[in-house]
Amino acid sequence: MATIAVVTSSPPFAEGGHLVMARELVRALNEEGHHAGLIVTPQNRFGRQGSAYLAAWLTDVQMAHEERKVDQVISLRFPGFAVQHPNHVLWLNHRMREYYDLWEQFSARLSWKGKLKERARRAILHRVDHHLLTRLQRRFVISGTVQTRLQRFGGIPSDVLYPPPPKREYRNDGYGDYLFGVSRLSPLKRFDLVLRALAEPAAAGIKCVIAGEGAELGALAKLSSRLELDHRVKFVGRLDEAGLVHHLAHCRAVVFPPYNEDYGFVTVEAFMCGKAVLTCTDSGGPSELVRDGESGYVSAPTPEALALAMRRVMDDRTHAERLGTAGLAVAQHMTWPGAIQKLLL
Repeated sequence: MATIAVVTSSPPFAEGGHLVMARELVRALNEEGHHAGLIVTPQNRFGRQGSAYLAAWLTDVQMAHEERKVDQVISLRFPGFAVQHPNHVLWLNHRMREYYDLWEQFSARLSWKGKLKERARRAILHRVDHHLLTRLQRRFVISGTVQTRLQRFGGIPSDVLYPPPPKREYRNDGYGDYLFGVSRLSPLKRFDLVLRALAEPAAAGIKCVIAGEGAELGALAKLSSRLELDHRVKFVGRLDEAGLVHHLAHCRAVVFPPYNEDYGFVTVEAFMCGKAVLTCTDSGGPSELVRDGESGYVSAPTPEALALAMRRVMDDRTHAERLGTAGLAVAQHMTWPGAIQKLLL
């Protein structure tokens, strides 16, 4: 059996899907009999990514503790994919999105001097990333959305390999009287769209529990009050694993309409609890996994369209159960042993 280093990068004190995926991959590799460990290289704050790339480049990943040779590296994210190893496989979460697919939104907020500076940094980063990624023997990505970005920015070919659901004690405790949304609360997750949909006449009376922390929490709470939703929307903050599974098990369906999401573990976790997922046509990874009208709904990214999807699952419990059952079948075919078989050289 092989000794394998799983490499990702993270800002200090951050938690998110990238670390969930990394830890799950390490767990699955060890369960398959390999000796696997996680290496987390720094992701510095904006404007200091050069030193983070250098730190990853200089990190020794060819020898483990007690002179154990590392047989393979699987890297997941920028700038961690800068590490050097002769047997290096990529399973890409994403590159630095502000310099790629989010450049228009990011640069629109800059002064003219800031744009000049960031254009120069962007050009350098594109060259560096292209060099680092094209030298790798095999490149996998976590979704077709990420695959499209790699092709659009650099013409870099890759294969899609969807991450399986994290290992949890999933269950289904019925189809309750509320929708459930969970994520880091940032603008790209678009929980403001969820609130505006709930305020539509088509969604009258529908209740929703929203879990998670983030910079948008205060703004979302104010928007909920302004839309007079406080009696129907409950913000429950960050949940532990038991709390997450509880709501996935009890809700009617999960609402998750992010913008151009890399993947979104929420989708497959909802499926594992037999729950339908409501997402949008421009939501990226979730819209690849959800089959409209079969395992959830993929609506236009408007309050009116999302409200109609909400109404469909809330008005017909049997229909919501049928959608969730179809989603469960999808998730059950996504296994960590299967993913590992593709990743190992």
